[in-house]
Amino acid sequence: MIWNVECETMPLDKLRELQSERLINTIRKVYAHVPYYKKMFDAHGVKPEDICNIDDISKLPFTTKDDMRDVYPYGLLATSLKNIVEIHTSSGTTGKPVVDAYTRGDIDLWGEVMARTLTAGGVTEDDIVQNAYGYGLFTGGLGAHYGAQRIGATCIPISGGNTNRQLDVMRDFGSTVLTCTPSYSLYLAEAGKEAGIDFEKSPLKLGFLGAEPWSESMRTDIQNKLHIKAFDIFGLTEIIGPGVAAECELQNLLHVFEDHFYPEIINPDTGEPLPDGEKGELVFTTLTKEGTPIIRYRTRDITYLTRDECGCGRTMVRMHRILGRTDDMLIVRGVNIFPSQVEQVLLKIDGVEPHYQLLVERKHNLDYLEVQVEMTENLFSDGLKFIEQKECQIERALCDALLVHSRVKLVEPKAIARSEGKAKRIIDKRNI
Repeated sequence: MIWNVECETMPLDKLRELQSERLINTIRKVYAHVPYYKKMFDAHGVKPEDICNIDDISKLPFTTKDDMRDVYPYGLLATSLKNIVEIHTSSGTTGKPVVDAYTRGDIDLWGEVMARTLTAGGVTEDDIVQNAYGYGLFTGGLGAHYGAQRIGATCIPISGGNTNRQLDVMRDFGSTVLTCTPSYSLYLAEAGKEAGIDFEKSPLKLGFLGAEPWSESMRTDIQNKLHIKAFDIFGLTEIIGPGVAAECELQNLLHVFEDHFYPEIINPDTGEPLPDGEKGELVFTTLTKEGTPIIRYRTRDITYLTRDECGCGRTMVRMHRILGRTDDMLIVRGVNIFPSQVEQVLLKIDGVEPHYQLLVERKHNLDYLEVQVEMTENLFSDGLKFIEQKECQIERALCDALLVHSRVKLVEPKAIARSEGKAKRIIDKRNI
């Protein structure tokens, strides 16, 4: 199903005309109304009249998270504060939070792109959406909420956490759609099994999972345990929240809603644009955002883009699910490691659960990586000899995949702290 056929199946030539028009208008607006961008453009020798079409976007400077923090809280507003009806921020766990301010038009846009997202996976007005993303300053909850309402589905705004109540609501209200992080969906599956819920007989049929990277193997695990069809969705606070890109029913890469959010892939070291199909850092420019338009925002997410035709009929560019982050990347003895690589290995091995953490320490000027992984109940009861054999098996598999040795430590079931939001995968104890 397609929510907005006219926009989502637009011919490429018309799409580029629309993108060009919207980019030109956005650059004029931020140059006139956002002192930060005027100063930055002037410093780079760029004027609004230099931007004539979408191809000229590479002339513009990048925006980073640090830039957004430097002008906290209102330094990126492109309109009067009286026109702002809603404000969201990032967590701010590593410094000042970044701010996303929404006009009424922005809220309408958010509902539109989230309606596209949910419809792409099959949600209709007949569905009951259990929205287990957090409500509040985090964008996930309200973004999914607005999209469900736009479609006309019944939305249960349960927010994150309170797992026992989540399961009660799911059972009592007959939820057909679940929205949450992928790690929390597995947590719900685990808790539901312990509570005696037979998900195979549950009305639950669809899951829209985002806010953290996850692998294809993890999707299979989620689908098997919850008996749902699980879709990857993508968004970020700096751009609008969820609703930037989403998988269709074919579950084959994410369609970027590029009539509103223009994507680029760049070399993370040089900033040079890369061609379609080449892996690099994802960059976004908002084309229609009114409250806080963002120009060439460096997401730090690693992925690639493709314009290969999709069988669903949508014509917009697609992006691969996030492969990792430039600031989520571990460098251990000169080797780049992403948690998603470890996860892909672990989910192919019997006897372990998809709950793990990477611990990195530096001893005598050398880096040591320890991968802690939960055992299944069956392996835990098999005895020390079998556990040691399994640790050796995983160590060999990880060495083949990562090209660096790591120590594997199997821990008891439920020994790794569960997360009702984003899973904490990395503990870096190095003093670098």
